[in-house]
Amino acid sequence: MQLIQENPDLSAYLAADEVIDHHHPLVRDTAARLAKGADDSYSYARAAFEFVRDAIPHSQDSGDLRVTWRASDVLELRTGICYAKAHALAALLRAEDIPTALCYQTFDVVHGLVAVRFDGAWHRQDPRGNKPGVDARFSLDGERLAFRPDPAAGERDHPVLYAAPPPPVLRALRAAPDRARLWGTLPTSL
Repeated sequence: MQLIQENPDLSAYLAADEVIDHHHPLVRDTAARLAKGADDSYSYARAAFEFVRDAIPHSQDSGDLRVTWRASDVLELRTGICYAKAHALAALLRAEDIPTALCYQTFDVVHGLVAVRFDGAWHRQDPRGNKPGVDARFSLDGERLAFRPDPAAGERDHPVLYAAPPPPVLRALRAAPDRARLWGTLPTSL
């Protein structure tokens, strides 16, 4: 699949905003801690991915009812659904000047992940969190995502790479007082 930048300016995929708040002290401190053990940007990206995938439980898997959407809140509260975990990973990667986009798949609802840019190409990564039947891994050599869409069932990968979350994703996260109610309002399209 050909991935398409929504914004042709690569600097948009390094920017901080209200959601991907990589200027926040907690994001900066976490990035600095992860960078200490990294030899280069690739090993840092892998460490950041594994941190978000493994140290921040997916709230559905853990039963946590809190809804997070801002990267710093995901890091502070250590919980989030796929979108929120993607926001946290994007912030950690952008904090170390690694261009990172938000991207999506559609199943019964829209699923969020990220794409990182290395060696002039985008590579999708899914920090959702592993569990039985899900084995996502950081890879620049073939995708190791949590889920594979079944086109025959109407599922699909979205080729667009977003610099910021699309409005339907952000609206659902911001409006939900808890995860149970969020589940009824997750977007089914972008």
